[in-house]
Amino acid sequence: MSINRRHLLAASLGMGLGLSLTACQKSGSASATDGIVVSFSDLSQPFFVAMRRDLEDEAKKLGVKVQVLDGQNNSSKQVSDLEAARVQGISAVIIAPTDSKALASATDALIDEKTVVVSVDRQIGGGKHPVPHFGANNVEGGRAMADWVVKTYPKGAKVVVITNDPGSTSSIERVKGVHEGLAAGGAAYQIVAEQTGNSKRDQALSVTQNVLTSMGGAHPDVILCLNDDMAMGALEAIRGAGFTTQQIAVLGFDAIPEALKRIRDGEMAASVEQNPGEQIRSALRAVVANLKDKTPIASKSLTPVLITRDTLAQASRIGEVK
Repeated sequence: MSINRRHLLAASLGMGLGLSLTACQKSGSASATDGIVVSFSDLSQPFFVAMRRDLEDEAKKLGVKVQVLDGQNNSSKQVSDLEAARVQGISAVIIAPTDSKALASATDALIDEKTVVVSVDRQIGGGKHPVPHFGANNVEGGRAMADWVVKTYPKGAKVVVITNDPGSTSSIERVKGVHEGLAAGGAAYQIVAEQTGNSKRDQALSVTQNVLTSMGGAHPDVILCLNDDMAMGALEAIRGAGFTTQQIAVLGFDAIPEALKRIRDGEMAASVEQNPGEQIRSALRAVVANLKDKTPIASKSLTPVLITRDTLAQASRIGEVK
């Protein structure tokens, strides 16, 4: 591809993003740390809003600039964003991918041109180059939810699982942990419905309404929502159907302030804390150290914690609850 064509493509993609990627070329005179792009899968999700806030705070502490891109839960857009970054010679990219495999070719192209690439929250798989990852152990997080069910309902339980973004490693791994944990409890623990809510509150509300209607007056004992925004939708559907959260326990994942408040007030049973702030801060620190001093980047796995009414103090965002 000619230089002119590369610049034209970058310009057109930059216009599509609604922003200008003005980071320096690797060969330019500016610091390499001025060219860090962070691509979030969907900034409409509270989890990623919080992660962005911690990213920007850490960038200030480190004295570096970051360009934030919103994938809008669209893998094609995220691929286009990364291509725009690639043709402009960005120094490093931190990615929270919408789909674990859809971005493999885009990240391979970046790495082939010596761009530093790491992932947060969700891993990138299927490419020829491994991508260092900073995130919670989602299998353990899903298993923690299932272990709570087995401990709370020793005689067995009917469980609904509302999954998050299809194709993402976070969804695949959390589901795996839930299934493994319930299977370890024995045949008395039955998944009576498993559907995606695509990480959206309104979609989880509809899924829950449909499940409750299909059960003809009966109800599950527990609804496991693989993010907190969906848990809010499930709670609304439960109330609308005339059930209480004592009849149907709801668990979420992410420990956002809204969920923590509902746990404190007894409306929600639990949520899994995966510390998004530490994920993104660790990733940015590792990237900056590599760009400045060529420090090798090693993946970091965080241990998730199940937050209940008794363990609220362990939640990283408990200070935000009013």
